[in-house]
This record gives sequence, C-alpha cells and structure tokens, in this order.
Amino acid sequence: MLTGKRVLLIIGGGIAAYKSLDLIRRLRDAGAVVVPVVTRAAEEFVTPLSVSALAAQKVYRDLFDLTDEAEMGHIELSRAADLVVVAPATADLMAKMAGGHANDLASTLLMATDKRVLIAPSMNVRMWEHPATQRNLGVLQGDGVLVVGPDAGNMACGEFGLGRMAEVPDIIAAVGAALRDGPLKGRHVVVTSGPTHEPIDPVRYIANRSSGAQGTAMAAALRDLGARVTFVTGPADVPPPAGVDVVRVQTAREMAAAVQATHPADAAVFAAAVADWRVENASGSKMKKDGSGKAPALEFAENPDILAGVSQMGAGRPGLVVGFAAETDDVVANATAKRLRKGCDWIVANDVSAETGIMGGDENAIVLIDGDGADIWPRLPKAEVARRLALRIAGAIGAG
Repeated sequence: MLTGKRVLLIIGGGIAAYKSLDLIRRLRDAGAVVVPVVTRAAEEFVTPLSVSALAAQKVYRDLFDLTDEAEMGHIELSRAADLVVVAPATADLMAKMAGGHANDLASTLLMATDKRVLIAPSMNVRMWEHPATQRNLGVLQGDGVLVVGPDAGNMACGEFGLGRMAEVPDIIAAVGAALRDGPLKGRHVVVTSGPTHEPIDPVRYIANRSSGAQGTAMAAALRDLGARVTFVTGPADVPPPAGVDVVRVQTAREMAAAVQATHPADAAVFAAAVADWRVENASGSKMKKDGSGKAPALEFAENPDILAGVSQMGAGRPGLVVGFAAETDDVVANATAKRLRKGCDWIVANDVSAETGIMGGDENAIVLIDGDGADIWPRLPKAEVARRLALRIAGAIGAG
C-alpha cells in the first residue's frame, strides 16, 4: 500500500510513544521507508536504539549535528519525505507548530517541510479540552495539517476521556489516505453526517434514528479517492473514519456554523439527518412533573436549512452540492421536488420506512436524482453505496 513512500516520523514525548514502535513496524510492513526523529522528551519513553532497530534507519535527535548541518540536513530531512507524521503529538508540540516555533530538531523540521503533515494527538483529557489546545488545533487544521484521533478511553493518568492517541491501524489508514494519489487528489470535500440533538432541557433532547453510517462511509470513500475531507458530524453511533478532519457538533445551528467555516470546498455532501425544528423555550434546568397531569408546552422554531443555504449561496458555492432525502412515501416525487426547492445539484433519496430497516441499518437502497432524472440503484451495503457515489462525484469534479 505504501511501497516506496518515505515517511518522516517525529516521536513526541508522551506515554503513547511506545505505540510508535508498532507504528514503525507496520509502516515498514506496508512498504514505507521510515526515517525517525526522536525528541528529548520521547527518549524518556522509548530508546533511540529500539527505534533505530525497528526502522533500520539512523535516528535523528539533535538540530546541531555538525555533519548533517554542514549539508543543511534539517532542510533535506524535511523535504525528502513524502509525508511528515507526528505521533504522538503532545500539547507542547502542537503549540510549537501553531506558534511557528523552531527551537529544536522536531519543530525546525515541521517549519521547514513543504510536505503534508499528519498529527496523532495524545495527552490528558483536560489538556486536550483546554481552550489553548483547541485553539491550536484550529490553527493547525486551518494550515492544512491532517489530524487522526484522539480516541476516548482510559488513560495512564487514571482519567477517562478524549486524549488517547489513535490506534496504530487508524494511523496507518490516515497515512495511506494522505499519500494516496486518486482522482480527487487536491480536492476538498465537506461531508455532514449523523443526527442532531436539539435540547429540551439539560437531560432531554429531540433526535432521530440516524446512525451516521452512510455519512461515515461517504467520508471514507472520498478520502480513499484522494480528497481532503472535512467531516462535520453530529452525535452519531458510528465513529468517524481515520484520515479526515473531524468537526463534532450537537445541534443543527452548530452544524450550520461548522459547515460555513469549511469554505471554500469543491464539493459538499449533506448526509446528516438534521432536525427541522428546535425547542425555542428549552429549559436551563430539568423539567419536572408538577402533579397537574399536564405536559409542559414546548414552543418550536425552525432550524436553519443547511442544504439550501449552501446550494443558494452564490459566490463561493461548492461546484457540486449533494443532498440526501430520507422519505417514507412517494420517494422519487418528493425527492425531485426537494432538489428543485433547495437548489442542490443531486439528491440521494431513500425509503426509510420502518420495514426497510435502512435507518440505522447496514444497507441502503437509493435513487440518485439529478438534472437528467432519477437513477434507481439496487439495495447495497452502505460502504458500496458510498464507493459508487464517490466515484460519481470524482467524475463530476475531477482532480485539483
């Protein structure tokens, strides 16, 4: 999969550094050449000897190595690679990257490289959630840095939450996606997925049965064709795929704002099942029965129409806008009308009646509606639906 590709692996100083040893082995198994850089802090967790033995390469540690610097070694190292991977990417390394610091070999390489950079963050959950880290993450993603993880789970410090470095297979998948030459290389595609949760009070919300499976499959399929994918997801059951830029939201209004922040994009695929309404008079505290037998009166307001907003935005509109229509009756007629009403280019329509098992299931049966009419597809696994749709999108917008 990675035969002949050269990966510059920067190992940061965190407990997850031990995973870098397995990452080196698996990258080499996939055919890559791994050139390792070990920070001083990383040497507290893994030894340069073990890294060198697994990589079968010299380990680089010091910025001012006289032999290498006589040949401007830090410039050569940073540009001879096909991809730079930082795993683990500590909060400190992310801060240095976001701030443009270059006071050691790792940060200097990251400043000097002209290749894509992929980071696998790893830190305590509180550090990950800290506003500074999230601000730095936003800066890095805005600069085009790819991110895989972090995952949620138990940590070495005894806490639980987001901050665990992504598992090695997920990092390998992200590396493969970053290095893949496909028909969508150089293209940016936005994909929305999952349900939205509209709060009634702090413990109750309005939602739907969407699992996010089809949107997740779309993001992975577009990634596999070489696209840079921004994945805006509600609280879905299915986890996001590796190798895409993930933006997590809860409500429809949050999703609308997140989508607006992704522009410019070459294409947008709106697979999310966005709630049409929100509770205007949501309570700030838990609603309780008062013994009267009467339910509280909920006042509803219409949520922003994300698909129509992007379809009709004028300047800056993606070249291809694809909407999804979950229908329970008159699927083709309702979806055709929706396409015209919203102003999108394509509508992917499906029958989500309870008896179909499609909503929340592993398969889908779609009708693709465009300006030429309706193309009825057979029932297929959602991954295969995504693959075929991604190829259709690639044919429509081509490579960048």
